[in-house]
Amino acid sequence: MTDHEAGVQVVPVTDLREFFRDALQGAMGHQHLKVDDHTEHYVVNLLTLFSRAEALHEDARSRLPHRPLAVLLADANEAPTAEARCRALQRLGDVSLFFAGFFAGSFARKLVDVDYHIAMGGRAYGTLADAMTRGPRRALGQVFGELAAKFQPLVDALNEIAETSYKHSDRDILRLYEIWLKTDSRRARGLLEGLGVTPTRSGGLLRAH
Repeated sequence: MTDHEAGVQVVPVTDLREFFRDALQGAMGHQHLKVDDHTEHYVVNLLTLFSRAEALHEDARSRLPHRPLAVLLADANEAPTAEARCRALQRLGDVSLFFAGFFAGSFARKLVDVDYHIAMGGRAYGTLADAMTRGPRRALGQVFGELAAKFQPLVDALNEIAETSYKHSDRDILRLYEIWLKTDSRRARGLLEGLGVTPTRSGGLLRAH
């Protein structure tokens, strides 16, 4: 068990969708983030869906939690129809948002970090929004447009949900600094300042005395 896992408390819930809705609204409030009701509904549904492991495993025989983002992007680029391309892009955006939001800490010392997920997911949603500017799917296109524009702040909100019962300490400073440096996360900066540290772009940390 990791230090992070040791600090997490299990809280039973009776309605998972209701839990995610309340948690998301609370986290967005703390992060001073506002989104359209339809966008909020989309993210809540996404979290509820991906709370089931099988929703992330496209191939039950695979040991990977999901197909690599680069493969999902290739699926979109090589899709035989516009509809298939949109489905692949949506999958890419959804998986990127979920993993960046709930597993940002686990990317440390790996080749692919949280900024990669943010970039890939934001671009996927943005491309979807551009493809849905007209017709009956215009409203959904507006949702994807907001997801693209506010991808990183939404990741901050999901980070807060994921770490609800976790108390950051000095051992988290380096990872929080890496996240702030790569993503400009307001939440990471706030957590660093709460630990008495001011991050700088010059490649250092200033400890308050």
